[in-house]
Amino acid sequence: HVQLVESGGGFVQAGASLRLSCASFGRTFSSDAIAWFRQAPGKEREFVAAVTLDGTNSVYADSMNDRFTVSIDNAKNTIYHQMNSLKPEDTAVYYCASDRSGRARTGADDYATWGQGTQVTVSS
Repeated sequence: HVQLVESGGGFVQAGASLRLSCASFGRTFSSDAIAWFRQAPGKEREFVAAVTLDGTNSVYADSMNDRFTVSIDNAKNTIYHQMNSLKPEDTAVYYCASDRSGRARTGADDYATWGQGTQVTVSS
């Protein structure tokens, strides 16, 4: 049983950077996939990026891949989401999610385990 805990959200001005963390507790496998999603008020949950813990597979949303980067620290069981050049439209609750399919997939329904989310607010 895996638990995920996000942290690192906050209130920043447009153009700033933030690094979100997703700590994984419990037994994990190198083939596990971790994804980041976000949900703005009144909108559906949106895919951001996904990677497999062995680093062999990754996928990013086309609209964000020039500003957002996901990295893995297996020694710390933590996945990081670096966000640069933040815009007000990036304001959302950011969630990490895990799956044992061995594939970095983009659908929210593909992921069985979710963290509680961390709020990111970007002012103009």
